[in-house]
Parts: sequence; structure tokens; C-alpha cells
Amino acid sequence: MSLHIIKIHKYSAKIIGYITLTPPMKTHFLACSLALTSTIFTSNVFAQSDPEDSILTFKLTPSYYHISNGNDGTDLNLRAEYGGHYGWVGYYHDRQGFAQTRVGYEYHADFGYVRTVASAQAATHGFVGGSLNAEIGGDTYALVGWGRTNLQDYYNLNFDPNDAVTLGIGTRAIQDTELSLFTTADDRLGTGQRVTHLIARKMLNKQQRLTLDITHKSGTSSEGNNVAGNGISLGYDFEPWFVRVAYDPYVNFTESQMLLFALGKRF
Repeated sequence: MSLHIIKIHKYSAKIIGYITLTPPMKTHFLACSLALTSTIFTSNVFAQSDPEDSILTFKLTPSYYHISNGNDGTDLNLRAEYGGHYGWVGYYHDRQGFAQTRVGYEYHADFGYVRTVASAQAATHGFVGGSLNAEIGGDTYALVGWGRTNLQDYYNLNFDPNDAVTLGIGTRAIQDTELSLFTTADDRLGTGQRVTHLIARKMLNKQQRLTLDITHKSGTSSEGNNVAGNGISLGYDFEPWFVRVAYDPYVNFTESQMLLFALGKRF
């Protein structure tokens, strides 16, 4: 089966490429595509009623995860955005045969002094999770967040603890630059796992942006040992394309190292 990438215009749709899906990937990806289609349909209804406020856009991200224990993985994620509404469907598969399809929804709200992001996600293997994050302040702001899951099997692609609290600070006071420093820490399972991020985003011009994310993580690994290490992620956007590479010394608090390679397109 081939998954066609379609560019949508106001009065027409144009196929701009395709991705070949393997049989297992076909089953999982099509199952959750219905959920994303529902989100997109709802967004189109809003778009027809208020076309001046927002446009419907998409972001397609294929990723490759090289793991030091040999269990490399691949992921394909399609994300839709309309105004403050985001929906996505994704499929992850690794060499040992673990496969998981996920679908999620996220809503961004701006109340002036407080800006919130509420998200929910469901995945095969019975996983359900959600989070609520907020910025409190003006150009310089506090960061707070809280997340919970039902603790079912899930391959975590953000590599921070999911059942956790987040605290930090950020600023947009520097022109074309955003800086943030925050820690996400387990507050449920008693693992002591925490990841601290120092993130810098720099707009080079209207089409180009650099993102640097330096991390420090510590806590109990899945093997029961205390671990600590530093990671790094570097992203470059050149509209409509973007690329990201990352290194994690204890990916998802296992004792395996990870190199991430991602290349995608917005349309």
C-alpha cells in the first residue's frame, strides 16, 4: 500500500508524493487515520465559518532511531493544525517487533497573562494519557505542567517522564529569540527520574529557525541502576522543510544510547 501525500488548496487537491507502507504498518496506520480525519473534518467546518482567522496545515515527520542495543526503530507522524487545534496520527515500529499506533489531540488557549496547552493521546496496547501545561506571565514567564497515563505499554517519543510535573521559566524578551529552562520529574512511580532542558530557539529570518535543546537526566533506569547523563538535540527549519538530530545517553531511562534522525515537511 502507498500513502499519498496530498496538498490541499481551496478548490483542489494535488498529490505531491507517496510513502510505501508495509503490511503491519498499513493495518495500524489506517485504523487511526479515521480519528485524524475526524479532527481534520471538524477543523474544516470551523475554517468554512471563519476563514480569515486560520488555515489548515499539515506536518509530516518520518524519523529513524538508532539504538545502541541494536533495537533500531522507525516512526511516521502526520500532524494537522487549525488555529489552536492540533491532531495527529503516528506509527512506531522497532526491530524486535514492537509496533504501536497512536492518535492525539491538543488545544492551545491564550488568556493573555496565562497560555495553556491541553493534550490527550490514545495508542494501541491500551495506552491512554494526557497533560496540561501553562505559561504564566508576559515576555518572561513561568512554566508549569502535569501529566498522567494509565501506565499501559507505550513507547515514549518525547523521552521525558509522562507521569510527571514540570516547572521552569522562559523568556521571549530578546528579539527573534526564545529561551526556556525547565525540569520534568516523575511524581508518581518513585523512580527519581527527571530531565532538565535548556532550550534556545532563534529565528534567522521568516523562513529559517535554529533550535538547540541541551538536556541532563538522572534517576533509576529500567534495569534498576542509578544513571545520569547529558544529551543534545539540534533542529533546523527552512520552510517548508525541517531536520532534527539528537543524542540521548539513556533513552527512556534504559541503559541504551540513542541517535535520532528526522526529516520532514510542512504543507
